[in-house]
Amino acid sequence: MSDTTPTWDPQQYLRHAAHRARPFHDLLARVPELPAHGRPARIADLGCGAGNVTALLLDRWPDAHVTGLDNSAPMLAEAAPLAGPTPGGGRLDFATADAADWTPAERFDLIVSNAALQWVPNHPESFGRWLDALTPAGTFAFQVPGNFTAPSHTLLRELCDTPRWRDRLGGHGSRHVRVLEPVDYLDRLTDLGCTADVWETTYLQLLQGEDPVLDWVKGTALRPVLTALADDPAAREAFLTEYRDLLRTAYPPGRHGTAFPFRRIFAVAHRG
Repeated sequence: MSDTTPTWDPQQYLRHAAHRARPFHDLLARVPELPAHGRPARIADLGCGAGNVTALLLDRWPDAHVTGLDNSAPMLAEAAPLAGPTPGGGRLDFATADAADWTPAERFDLIVSNAALQWVPNHPESFGRWLDALTPAGTFAFQVPGNFTAPSHTLLRELCDTPRWRDRLGGHGSRHVRVLEPVDYLDRLTDLGCTADVWETTYLQLLQGEDPVLDWVKGTALRPVLTALADDPAAREAFLTEYRDLLRTAYPPGRHGTAFPFRRIFAVAHRG
């Protein structure tokens, strides 16, 4: 693993599992019925993480063969107990793959990706390769965060670029900003001969607990910084204290919790 690759913490990520799963439910609600080819559906979840949302695919297609793909060994270890035959007669398994260079070795009825492609440079350049791996009338569906201009992210970038942290962390706060605007995804997918449904939603997430926005980003956007400072606990705590204070001002708690707006971008595409 290179020093630019974030180390993932499955338990930290899953602390907000319900909020993180909601966009996946909304994405699947717009996926049409999969084509019938005389066999159970074949599905790939690209960037499956801990596998908790991958398993939800079996609720929609109980007899499907679903494979979750990820390049994080800790995430795959967390997902491993979910693997095996499923109550509906399907099968769930997991394998190591990096979305940056994944080339499907077989045909899929559905390729889905949930909150993963923002970590992949130039991921739209892979759309054609993944679409070519779909069966006739198959579907490619994904959702990515679209909140990179929100205070949670702009404050992180600005703090990483201050004189105190620039030499160690310059760029770490913005490495995941690789997401296009919805209209650009629509254009890319349409240029590839797809019928595409692209939309965006801003969720007003009501987070609970002390410093809940900091706790949220510890599972995602803050991972590159935490990885870079992993060998220096004192620096790590100093950075977290500075960032925490900025987040407290940007996201003050209300009577019922801390409101955290989160914009997401969705796309569902198929050919033919």
